Amino acid sequence: MKTAIIHDWLITYGGAERVLEEMLAVFPDADLFALYDFIPPDRRGFIRDKRVTTSFLQQFPLARKKYRSYLPLMPLAVEQFDLSGYDLVISSSYAVAKGVITGPDQLHVCMCYSPMRYAWDLTHQYLHESGLTSGPKSWLARYMLHRIRLWDHRTAAGVDRFIAISDYIARRITKVYGRSSTVIYPPVDIETYRPDGPKEDYFLTASRMVPYKKIDTIVEAFAALPEKRLLVIGDGPDMKKIKARAGANTTLMGYQPPDELRRYMQKAKGFIFAAEEDFGIVPVEAQACGTPVIAFGKGGARETVIEGVTGLFFDRQTPEAIAAAVNEFEAVAHRFDPEVLRRHACRFSRDRFRTEFSRFMGRAVAEFFPAERPSSKPPRLIMKRKKEEVPKEVREKVTVGGD
Repeated sequence: MKTAIIHDWLITYGGAERVLEEMLAVFPDADLFALYDFIPPDRRGFIRDKRVTTSFLQQFPLARKKYRSYLPLMPLAVEQFDLSGYDLVISSSYAVAKGVITGPDQLHVCMCYSPMRYAWDLTHQYLHESGLTSGPKSWLARYMLHRIRLWDHRTAAGVDRFIAISDYIARRITKVYGRSSTVIYPPVDIETYRPDGPKEDYFLTASRMVPYKKIDTIVEAFAALPEKRLLVIGDGPDMKKIKARAGANTTLMGYQPPDELRRYMQKAKGFIFAAEEDFGIVPVEAQACGTPVIAFGKGGARETVIEGVTGLFFDRQTPEAIAAAVNEFEAVAHRFDPEVLRRHACRFSRDRFRTEFSRFMGRAVAEFFPAERPSSKPPRLIMKRKKEEVPKEVREKVTVGGD
């Protein structure tokens, strides 16, 4: 079966790219498509060093750094991929990949990380965080998002099967597209992330520094907890704002290689996670290291953290709520068992993902491509009947194919 996998864009190795890596392990011969491909030659192992077919946006000015600026053109770009020669199309989509055009004899399965957050339920948060609440630019952005919503909803009809990465996203898919989906949790590298000796006296958070991750809120919380130490790993456009709000007890470490991130995660007494995330791989990695998680109690974290067993929740994304949760954690930290945390994290292993994804795809293919499909030619029912079953008056008036 000729297979194509289309991913939104290949810029870095994040959560969606880890899922893509495992999908390619299940379909190693699949051809790969993406709007952009800026992965350097020495980091292409996760896509098996495949050649990637890209869109016309790849050649646009400043595309490497300003790729999101071309969002209004992305629907047009994804529709230009000619996948008519493929039997099976798998879209790996958190933006526009699911909008690729397929025909009635092609099976299209969408691995949906989320309907576009900034176009749907988080539109007003996005406009506020981008400074687009009023003025001509605001109205232009609102109109653009309106057009994208229309396109996004329409193209959902071209998907035959949806996979959601959490129950939270399954509810979003139902709300936005009016479609059901099957939940398959993303893969987590639990073999690499393991407990490693006693904990040290610091808390950790790690993320790309963008507004919805709420790193600035976390450092504000610890500014009010001067006796507690916080390490922050990550970089991004909000770094300057975060640095301005950090207290003397907070250390901003910037980007750290995966091995260093893992080492700090293994030794942290607790991991702070303040985002409303679709799933959230990093909190699972922390639990695999035996490190409890203090998380915002909404979104994917509700499905990966067990309150009182593998972590604690706070109910508002405010410094005060985070500070209160940290103090509560300190009082019960001795109750968290690293081995219990690790066993829970093993529910999200890569092997488990491959097994569930393979079974799902096997069922979808079997249902869509039955062993014997009905003929596409018009039925010739009278030909199949014996002469004595055909009324005499019909035989006299109708000649069927010369028989």
